[in-house]
Amino acid sequence: MVVVVFRSRIREGADFAAMEVAGARMFELATRMPGFISYKDFSAEDGEYVSLVEFTDLDTLKAWREHPEHLAVQERARLEFMSEYHIQVCTPVRDYRFPV
Repeated sequence: MVVVVFRSRIREGADFAAMEVAGARMFELATRMPGFISYKDFSAEDGEYVSLVEFTDLDTLKAWREHPEHLAVQERARLEFMSEYHIQVCTPVRDYRFPV
């Protein structure tokens, strides 16, 4: 499994409605990609947003990263929506849960 940690801040004056439409489309596309496992969003009081995305492996993540529509929205996000972001691609060292 591969976990992507996407941390971001929204640009002042960004069009939230347009950003939500783009985000909904990306969610629709991502969930249909082979190897997609899950996606969750969180927000902090200081204005930071965190998304956790899981794919089965690096190859399926690469296919998502290089999807033409995803690439276009990434560019739009840099120009219109995000003031900053940080992406970390991680592999779990341990994976367990309670209850089993």
